[in-house]
Amino acid sequence: MPVSPTATTPEQLVGQIRDALAALADPARAEPMRAYMRDRFPFLGIQTPNRRAALRPLFKVNFDQKSLLTAAGLLYELPEREYRYAASDLLARHAGRLDRNAVAPLLALAQRDSWWDTVDGLAGIVGDVVRAARRNDPDAQISMDAALHHDCLWVRRIAMIHQLGWRLETDTVRLFGYAETLAPERDFFIRKAIGWALRDYARWSPQAVRDFVAAMGGRLAPLSAREATRRIS
Repeated sequence: MPVSPTATTPEQLVGQIRDALAALADPARAEPMRAYMRDRFPFLGIQTPNRRAALRPLFKVNFDQKSLLTAAGLLYELPEREYRYAASDLLARHAGRLDRNAVAPLLALAQRDSWWDTVDGLAGIVGDVVRAARRNDPDAQISMDAALHHDCLWVRRIAMIHQLGWRLETDTVRLFGYAETLAPERDFFIRKAIGWALRDYARWSPQAVRDFVAAMGGRLAPLSAREATRRIS
């Protein structure tokens, strides 16, 4: 029986989400999903389309920023990975209700049992929030400048990729400056993030990316350079 989207508190919403996902749990699928993530995290075994279809009606809540972040935090306390994905989907659905004050809590979530699957979802939300804030406040990206130098590599990754999808609104000084700052790092996920961010912007300004990669020369890891220029003819 479908659950009526009547949650009025974060706790009620999380309870509804747990009930909905428990009904879809598939242990046979959970094992390979866990293996794909190098046995780091438990899974319920629910494919993304099925999870999103089940939760879509529940996300029609009239929550303010505090309640949205509270719900996300409660979902992060549950062990199975699908609850983290649900938290990101919920926040993305209501990203328009988040302001600059949400960035710090979002970065805090990114540091909990971190791996690319949850971090990249949160990066998109951070990017949406910062992009919207920048339209009224030219200093909105200062939080990303700080994140670039954070001790946690996943926070640095978010700083590097937070402008994905910004197209010609991209702050190119930050894009190329961030890439140059992080270029000496040896971590795969940082090097991949550099290439990903540059490749995304190359769709709109391929020559600028080509020139940057050429200027960096051997200072840019081969992985980053390949990713950056992969779609440039």
